[in-house]
Amino acid sequence: MTDQNIVRCADICDDDPSAQIVELMFHDFAKHACFHGEAVTFSTYEDNKGILDVLRRGGKGKVLVVDGRGSMRRALCGGNIGAEAQAQGWAGLIFNGAIRDVHEFADLDFGTKALKCTAMRPRTDGIGLADVQLKFGGAVINPGDYIYADLDAVIVCKKPIHK
Repeated sequence: MTDQNIVRCADICDDDPSAQIVELMFHDFAKHACFHGEAVTFSTYEDNKGILDVLRRGGKGKVLVVDGRGSMRRALCGGNIGAEAQAQGWAGLIFNGAIRDVHEFADLDFGTKALKCTAMRPRTDGIGLADVQLKFGGAVINPGDYIYADLDAVIVCKKPIHK
């Protein structure tokens, strides 16, 4: 991503008081710390069954936001799923939870933010729900909202507001 494609969260917050800040400290795990796109949502707890199905819908201009309820016990995404997200054209992935295979994310050419990393693989019971409203970090994220992420923050807007 070239500098002219980077949209700064602080600039958006200065111009749009309705922007919501996700009040969590995310770490960056892929090449791009700055990315944005239409929100696609997934809610789960320590279980990633269904995430791959969502990613395979295609993600051009989209960001998958996964609410894993902040669990650090099991990773919700590993290197194989990250590589599939890149292949499907996703702008980025955001996890309210952990990922694993961090060494494999380092070369992925898109954005990935998560709370932490862990080695334990996820469960695959199928409890996840796609395309639902998420509430975490003081923000409400609906499918179709717009996500902006940079080194400062992750913010949520009702529509794209960058030029």
